Parts: sequence; structure tokens; C-alpha cells
Amino acid sequence: MSLLADLLSTVFERRYRREAPGATEDGRPLTEMATALVGSAGETSGLALAREILSRFAELEDADKLAFFQDIASAMNIDPEAVRTTLDDYERSPSKASYQAFADAAEPARQEFVRRLNRVPGATGALVKMRADLLRLGGKQPELQALDLDFRHLFASWFNRGFLVLRPISWESPAHILQKIIAYEAVHAIHSWDDLRRRLEPTDRRCFAFFHPSMPDEPLIFVEVALTKGTPGSVQALLVEDRTALPAEEADTAVFYSISNCQAGLASISFGNSLIKQVAADLSAELSGLDTFVTLSPIPGLTKWLKQVGLTWTTDDPENMQALAAHYLLNAKSSRGLPFDPVARFHLGNGAIVHAVHADGDISDKGRAQSGGTMVNYLYDLARVAQNHENFANTREVVATAEVQALAGPVALPKTEER
Repeated sequence: MSLLADLLSTVFERRYRREAPGATEDGRPLTEMATALVGSAGETSGLALAREILSRFAELEDADKLAFFQDIASAMNIDPEAVRTTLDDYERSPSKASYQAFADAAEPARQEFVRRLNRVPGATGALVKMRADLLRLGGKQPELQALDLDFRHLFASWFNRGFLVLRPISWESPAHILQKIIAYEAVHAIHSWDDLRRRLEPTDRRCFAFFHPSMPDEPLIFVEVALTKGTPGSVQALLVEDRTALPAEEADTAVFYSISNCQAGLASISFGNSLIKQVAADLSAELSGLDTFVTLSPIPGLTKWLKQVGLTWTTDDPENMQALAAHYLLNAKSSRGLPFDPVARFHLGNGAIVHAVHADGDISDKGRAQSGGTMVNYLYDLARVAQNHENFANTREVVATAEVQALAGPVALPKTEER
């Protein structure tokens, strides 16, 4: 895939150079160039303009990037009066023309601006970085939040599952990809090349990542998988150095023990749902003995929540931590009825159920700090995930095994607001 993408990029680059041999640096202010790009009718001149905007933006200091975002958000906003007028026209006389007029008025020009930037070969990755800057610098400014919705709207289409390519990552993968796996690992840090090798090379280990054709050397999200007998309750046991690898054909369980989003500029663009289900389907086809698909997941908000609601806890009492974790996962919800825990929201929303809670599942400093060492298995029953997803979306009920329900017990939890 990378070779094909490189060849295509080379063709596009050569075509661009032939069409715009005299392109020179534009001396206008960046916001003026942006307005000109939206109004440009010529493909060649538009490409040259878009390329220079992207190049100059990447060199700006943060203060200037923020000012550019603010200018674009304001100058390329919708005209509320035009939206009202065209909507009234459509309501009085629905037609192709009146609907088109309303649609044109309701779409801010900044969406077309981002689309035109994306016509430049290689621009998709640059725009992902641009949105990362927007999220980092924009804070809670309403006008910049609206601009971010425009980015999200476009990215949801551009990074649709149909455009994504699932690639296995192995010890034989190119070094520059492996370096990014090390850098982007967000759940259980990879401390060395030897550590990475232990996660990729053994027969009972797998790693898969989604890539986009426009960003062939940048993983979007990846999952690390352990093939085991039975359901594990400790990540240290999975990652121990001197273990004996299990022949893959002897495994009955696939354990998703780390899922890492790689691109800050793709926040809120969901890939994990598709990734887990696709990997589970592929592994089922490869290994007929696999009949259980579970995660071994952190509980990142547990200790913070316990402090907020005034419940006492200590890592020296693992059984108590296990019970508190079960309470938290099943009962701690926002006023909207959603689980507090972000990992729980993700997996339950994907159609998994709470399968088991483990004390001392992650005894690293990070694991102790965020959850008192507890971890949780979410079970993906491939025959029921669609039904579970619908049930959770409609009722927000947290489905758990009888063992977890019993562990949660009768502790009364204070009502709190969602963080």
C-alpha cells in the first residue's frame, strides 16, 4: 500500500509542477489568501494558492495560528439572514433549486476552504495537524468550537470506514512504522525495541492498525492483541519478559489489551468500533479455535471519581478496590445516564458487556494511580454485539455478568455530574 501511495503521490506532484511551473510566493496576508482560495475558479491557480497557505500556516507561531483560526471562523461564517430567507423559500415552494439555495446558505464558506486545501497532494495529513492545532489552541471559544465542527463534519466523510485500510503490524514492518507504534502507544508504554519485539514477534501476539490512503505512513489507530488460553486478569502477566509463547492454534481467547489513537487531529472521529470488530472477524477466520474475544482494559477515571464522591480506598486492600471498581463501572453515571468512565462508554457503546473485574491487574505506577491497580474485561460476543449496541444506545443500561453484579454489591453512590 505504501509503495502504491508513493507512486500516486509522485504522479500527482509531477502533474502539479507541469501545470504551475511559475508558481511563486504570494505576499498577501494569509486570511486574504484564504478568501481568494474560496473564490478561485481556476484549478491550477487554486492548487498553488492552497499549497502556499498550508506551507505558511505550518510555519506560524501559536499566536498567529490562533489569530488565523479566529479570522477564518468569523469571516467565513454562515449568514443567518440568508439561511432564514432560503429556508422560508424552501418551505413555501420545495424544489431542487430552493433546496440547493438553502443548502448553500447553511454551509459556511470555511468548509469549502478546507475542501480546497485538501486538493493539494498530501494535504490530508497537514489538515489533520491543523485541526490538532485548533483543538490545542481554541479552548472553549464558541466560534472556534463551531469551526471545529466543520473539520469534524469533513473528516467524518474523508475518514469513513470504507476508505480505511487494515494492516497487520509485525516485527518485519518498516522501521519508521515501528517507531511510530512506540511513540503513539498510549495505554502501556513501550520502553525499548526489545519491549516492542515481545509484543509483535511471538506466535501468540498480533498488532493491527488502520491507515488512510492519503496518509500511508501514519497509523490512525492500532490495537495490540494477545492470544491466550482463558481470560487473563493481569497485564503484567501478558507483558512479562521470560514467558513461553503459546502456539497460535492452541489459543481459545483473543485479548485486546491496548488500543491507541495516534492522531490528535482526529479526536472524536471514531475508528475503534470498526477496528475491534474487523480484527475479531479476521482472527476468527485465521484461527478456528478462537471462541472468546475480550479486552483487558484500564479504568482510567476510578480513583479520581472516588475522591470526588468521598469514598475511601487504598491500594493495600485489593479486594475492596475490586468491589469499588465494579460499583463504579455499573453505577457511576452522569445526569445523562452515561457511564463516567470513558473506556466503559467506548466498549459498551460498541456492544460489549462488562465481563470481569480484576484486582492488581495493572500494578504499574500509572495503573495504581488511575484505578488502584484494577482492570476490567469487556466481552465482545460477535453474535450479540449489534443487539447490545442498540440496547445500550436506547436504554444506557450497563450489562454485566452475574459475577460482576454480585461484586458491585449494595454500596450507595452519590449522584454527581459528568466530567
